[in-house]
Amino acid sequence: MAKAAVVGAAAAVAAVAVSEAVLRLFMGQAFDREEPRVMKAAEKYMIGAPENDPRIDEIAAAAKRLREMPMERVEITAPDGLRLVGHWRPCPEPKRAIVAMHGWRGAWYKDFAGIADFWYDNGCSVLFAEQRAQGESEGDTMGFGVLERFDCLAWMQWVNERCGTELPLYPAGISMGATTVLMTANLDLPDNVMGIMADCGFTSPEAIWRQVTEQTFRLPYDLWKQRINRICAEKLHCAPGEVSTLDAMRETKVPVLLVHGEADPFVPASMSVENYEACTSPKKRLLLVPGAKHGWSYLIEPERYRAEVLAFWRDCEEGMA
Repeated sequence: MAKAAVVGAAAAVAAVAVSEAVLRLFMGQAFDREEPRVMKAAEKYMIGAPENDPRIDEIAAAAKRLREMPMERVEITAPDGLRLVGHWRPCPEPKRAIVAMHGWRGAWYKDFAGIADFWYDNGCSVLFAEQRAQGESEGDTMGFGVLERFDCLAWMQWVNERCGTELPLYPAGISMGATTVLMTANLDLPDNVMGIMADCGFTSPEAIWRQVTEQTFRLPYDLWKQRINRICAEKLHCAPGEVSTLDAMRETKVPVLLVHGEADPFVPASMSVENYEACTSPKKRLLLVPGAKHGWSYLIEPERYRAEVLAFWRDCEEGMA
């Protein structure tokens, strides 16, 4: 009996140790600039890129063109002191300006490769930000929009210093970048922010971690919830559900355009529906694209996407001189 008890206790301790190690692995994948090597093999699946789609080569070529395009490299200092890098593509006769925030483990030239020329051709000067802890920007921790929302606000201020406050300004984001721009909606935005454009954003860090844990990895989120909260408090200085897009949507009057692919395996389209339903702005739009996976709505239905964006700009800028 005593030996069995010792063996059982040792097994329990080992199980806890393994559980903690796996948890730290997942949270390292979520937060850290340098992702755990063992997680890299799953990255493509988790992001949800369509396999064997001929548009993959097309978008790769577009990303290469965008990255190699002559642009002004700019730097700002984030509110917490980090050096942030962006890329400024001015339009000769701008009608509006955009602050573009890319996604989790993404890149500005990849995530906006499809839509960048549409923006430019329609009179948009664009600041392509490099999110903290990604690309050339400083930082070791990705904040799932909780930290990045203040970076986005700082980039808006930079654009206004460069262009003046008469030009309509739109924060726009994809994936975690979409959540980032949505989370700015209840901050003290510049007066010339006419609207927010968000493609496949999630509702909160807690919601997306639950989704990935339970649906992608088939593991019980609630079993780890307390430890996840502890790690989140260390990294973000708040609980996972303490800051959400839903709260921001309930407190905003800024027009919002929400886009989501209905076949998104990573961030379910229901999250954009929740954001839309929570939004108190009198001017809000929701575009759901059948068959589109994560971040692929523009590539699947470009004409419909472009028409929706143009209509959104007209609504937002109605009555302007």
